[in-house]
Amino acid sequence: MENGCLRTAFFPKIWKRAKLIPIVKPGKETCEDMTKFRPISLLNTAAKVLEKVLISRIMYHVYSNNLMNKNQYGFTPQTGTVDAVMALKDYVQSSIYDGQYVAAISLDVKGAFDAAWWPGILASLTQLRCPGNLYKLCGSYFKDRTDFLTMNNGITQRNISKGCPQG
Repeated sequence: MENGCLRTAFFPKIWKRAKLIPIVKPGKETCEDMTKFRPISLLNTAAKVLEKVLISRIMYHVYSNNLMNKNQYGFTPQTGTVDAVMALKDYVQSSIYDGQYVAAISLDVKGAFDAAWWPGILASLTQLRCPGNLYKLCGSYFKDRTDFLTMNNGITQRNISKGCPQG
């Protein structure tokens, strides 16, 4: 089924419906605010498989064409936070040795995954010259997404137009 989706650049609508499970964040158990919950999205297993295939094909394109910025550490195989901190340390040490001043600004973007802007993602794929079938499949992936939450014997459903389901 996944090969057919790749060939036709079509992500089935039934696979775009996520069941939300609210999980209480550690340390927020007594909090009365709704922000104490982390919404986990449960998706169809075949949808998760197709997502993984799509991501791996896009990443293969990016790496095989040397399109990844050398300063990208997150979501990069064989790299992580320690690598980023060590690169920063080396830069600071080198700059101080050369008699330069160094200033650092650190940002923690709240809700970054919840706010991922789909048109921006598609524009980036265009800039990276992503293969047409993968670009079109991403467009299909983003279109007509919904999630639902079951509470108190009722179901609340909403349309999704941004963000990345976490789960």
